[in-house]
Amino acid sequence: MYKRILLKLSGEALMGDRSFGIDPKRLEQYTNEISDINDLGIETAIVIGGGNIFRGVQAEQSGIDRVQGDYMGMLATVINGMALQSALEKAGLYTRLMSGINMEQVCEPFIKRRAVRHLEKGRIVIFGAGTGNPYFTTDSAASLRAIEIHAEVVLKGTRVDGVYTADPEKDTSAVKYDKLTFQEAYEKNLNIMDMTAFTLCQENNLPIIVFDMNKKGNLSEIVKGKGGGTIIN
Repeated sequence: MYKRILLKLSGEALMGDRSFGIDPKRLEQYTNEISDINDLGIETAIVIGGGNIFRGVQAEQSGIDRVQGDYMGMLATVINGMALQSALEKAGLYTRLMSGINMEQVCEPFIKRRAVRHLEKGRIVIFGAGTGNPYFTTDSAASLRAIEIHAEVVLKGTRVDGVYTADPEKDTSAVKYDKLTFQEAYEKNLNIMDMTAFTLCQENNLPIIVFDMNKKGNLSEIVKGKGGGTIIN
């Protein structure tokens, strides 16, 4: 169904059952899922958060300047990107890690044309360091990078199988939405992405699919258009 996608993963997802850091089993699971869609010929870009290591918003609570804290959070996303890159290459996949902050010793600087060329050559491109600017979340980075590389959809991998009327992990009566318009999501005040990321997708007619990344084979089913998750367009 899709030729080029952007997959958004949260840093917390990499923790698995741990309270901090990276769970090797979860990393291996994600590697297998990404490998499966690569075998389908899907051009795949990935943005991953850094919440399993550090969040910029935590900085203010610790007395650290917000801007400094956001840069610390960006570096955390690069660490996660390097871990994912290593796991993917161990599985025999070709990858490129690109960063919004220059750090040539470990990754390439983000250049739009170069990123697109990597995708055209079948390489999996991982975008680290967010947008390279403080006050922007990795959700915003995912939306921005997806627009820049002309991705057809943003796939937001979470722990639940879509968007619900309430948190399904806390409210058993929560009802799942199969489809939503951007306007409906605004009106219902659904916490899908931050407002900047959401508005970028809406203004550029870029659909978002929220799905359960932890269910085996689910990512492949989503890119084949076989349903599952919640689509916002």
